[in-house]
Parts: sequence; structure tokens; C-alpha cells
Amino acid sequence: MAGRGKTLGSGAAKKAQSHSNKVCLQFSVGLIAHFLKAGKYAERVGVVAPVYLVVVLEYLAVEVLELARNTARDNKKTRIVPRHIQLAVRNDEELSKLLGDVTIANGGVMPNIHNLLLPKKAGTSKPSADEDYVEG
Repeated sequence: MAGRGKTLGSGAAKKAQSHSNKVCLQFSVGLIAHFLKAGKYAERVGVVAPVYLVVVLEYLAVEVLELARNTARDNKKTRIVPRHIQLAVRNDEELSKLLGDVTIANGGVMPNIHNLLLPKKAGTSKPSADEDYVEG
């Protein structure tokens, strides 16, 4: 009779391994599975659904952290702060669209100066409407 621990023909029982370790992930598959079940998003939750969701969440986290690291490096800092995450997300088109309605605490705002407030360049200005009219 083959039980759960030892199988016929093997010398030692295999050590239990978590779902996260099986697929080489950092986020907890079991915890996400628990949240999916407790959230009542569906009557039943398959085995692959939490794994897929963890892969997507981990990919997004890596993407945001990589961009924030580059932003921190551009600002000559070694520590990522919320401001770097804000600048990284808002400068990336796809992440900005995904997180458009999200407020990042202590992230600040994007630096922006309206064109009307910038000083005019001398010699490159176009003549205005009253300067075009010549009496003749």
C-alpha cells in the first residue's frame, strides 16, 4: 500500500515543498490562494489560478522596482523612496495607464511647467495678428 510519504522503490521520503518553491517564485502562492478563496470572487478556485496571479504580481513588482532603481540612480541616490516610484510609474506609458487612478503616498507630482509660463525666445517669435496688418 503506497502512502503519501514514501513511494515504493525509493529509499527516503521526499521533503515537502511549497507551491512557491516549486515554481521558483518569491511571492506566496498559498497566501494568494487563501485570499482568492476568502474574497469570494468565485465559488471555486483552481490550483493554477493563484500561481498565475502570483506570476503576474511578481512581474509587475519587478518592473516597477527596476524602473524606480533607474530613477534613483539618475538622481544619484542609492535608496528607492516613494518619489522614485512615482516618477518611474508616471514616465512609463503602460504603467501610467494601469496605475492612472492610483495615488502614491509621498510621491509628489510630476515636474511640469506650462508653455505659457516659459520665457519667450527673442527673434523666433511669429508676428501676431495685429502686426500682420499693413495699411496701404
